[in-house]
Amino acid sequence: MLQKTKGIILHQIKYTDSGIIAQVYTREFGRRPVLIRGMRNKKAGKHNIFFQPMSILDMVLYIKESREVQMLKEFSVYFAPADIYANVKKVSIAVFLSEILSSVLKEETPNEGLFDFIEGSVIYLDSCTSGYSNFHISFLAGLCSYLGFEPAKRSDAGERYFDLVNGVFVPSPPPHNSFAEENISDVLAGFFTGSFDSAARIPLTGSMRDEVLRTLIRYFSIHLPGLKKINSLEVLKDIFT
Repeated sequence: MLQKTKGIILHQIKYTDSGIIAQVYTREFGRRPVLIRGMRNKKAGKHNIFFQPMSILDMVLYIKESREVQMLKEFSVYFAPADIYANVKKVSIAVFLSEILSSVLKEETPNEGLFDFIEGSVIYLDSCTSGYSNFHISFLAGLCSYLGFEPAKRSDAGERYFDLVNGVFVPSPPPHNSFAEENISDVLAGFFTGSFDSAARIPLTGSMRDEVLRTLIRYFSIHLPGLKKINSLEVLKDIFT
């Protein structure tokens, strides 16, 4: 059955000598692998740029639930993140987002709120001219709520430690080892309550930014045990240190 949907490209792999399979997060059908034929030949290859991570497309798909890979009939560009792919720092963030989302978006069940959050985040990042060094941390902080483990807000300054297992701020270290120290917890409290704009104003050294990010990744891994190793962490560390 032909179905229209908007889709965010997560990543792509080669398929035969001329095609690709793109992992696409769609607004109406959740995550779907989509076969695009001829994308690697000379005639159609010029369109391959539109299937890079975080591109947003309007698509017409042949959807057949019994088939593992769906097929693309046609597409048009809804949003091409041109500035992201012209900027080495932004493209590093885009690769990180792609890697995170490819790991955590498993189900085919649609989640329009999550789709809109990702779409808005990509458009925001592309539009930024400065102040996006903390963007990927703020994105993860916002993503938690859509994945079912939204952290509780810190209600009192005396709650000095963030408990990664229970997702709450507590006044003293919990009996397990999965918690953030005071300085990291204080930074996380700001990210958990702020917007992308306010996150940009959180002052962080390169080493602190890396530690906060790795703490959030650890939080994700506790609540999503199947989370794969995020290889782009080291790239981000080099770029933003």
